[in-house]
Amino acid sequence: MDFSGTWQVYSEENLEEFLKVIGAPDIVVKMRKDMKPVMVIEQNGRDLTCTMKTPFCTRVNVFTIGKESEICSVDGRKLKCTVREEKGKLICETNKFTSVREIQGDEMIETATAGSVTFISRSKRA
Repeated sequence: MDFSGTWQVYSEENLEEFLKVIGAPDIVVKMRKDMKPVMVIEQNGRDLTCTMKTPFCTRVNVFTIGKESEICSVDGRKLKCTVREEKGKLICETNKFTSVREIQGDEMIETATAGSVTFISRSKRA
């Protein structure tokens, strides 16, 4: 599955609760809850560059499917993860959360789970 493209988030469920569970500072929770970021994904085979853009900051994560990488969380913390691909889905596991990203029709859906909280983000190609 090719995730390349510019994706505009239009819907998010349980964002505040998720950010609190993963330990994001209150200021980050307050700033992020009213924004709908743009995600730009560049995929070249198994190598991906994911850029999340908001009015306040831009975060870039570069990784190779199947290799351990260091990613930057929404609040700037560095986390180790290995992204794998299963049945066309990208699965990222860290010590804080697990994220599953998939394309369904013209939407990209991310489901991230931390403890008992599940965050769902829906995006459309911009």
